[in-house]
Amino acid sequence: MLTFKRLAAIGAVAGLAALGVAAMPGQANAGWRGPGIGIGIWVPPIVVAPPPVYVPPPAYYAPPPVAYYAPAPGHVWVPAHWEGGYWVPGHWA
Repeated sequence: MLTFKRLAAIGAVAGLAALGVAAMPGQANAGWRGPGIGIGIWVPPIVVAPPPVYVPPPAYYAPPPVAYYAPAPGHVWVPAHWEGGYWVPGHWA
């Protein structure tokens, strides 16, 4: 005669076996596999989501143009160069 503990253990093993069979992967067909009616008619998935929300892009304020000051008369442009191990960017002298 089966006791309740043994019957529960057998039920647990049978349940795990059923879960294992249900979790086995099926064939990798390219079509969608969903709940079917059984005669070859498949119901596509229904997605319920809120409508997309339009959000305007953030405002971009360009900085004002940089003021250009012409060099004073007699000044010359010195190109960028190395001087004593330091890099000196181009400048007016």
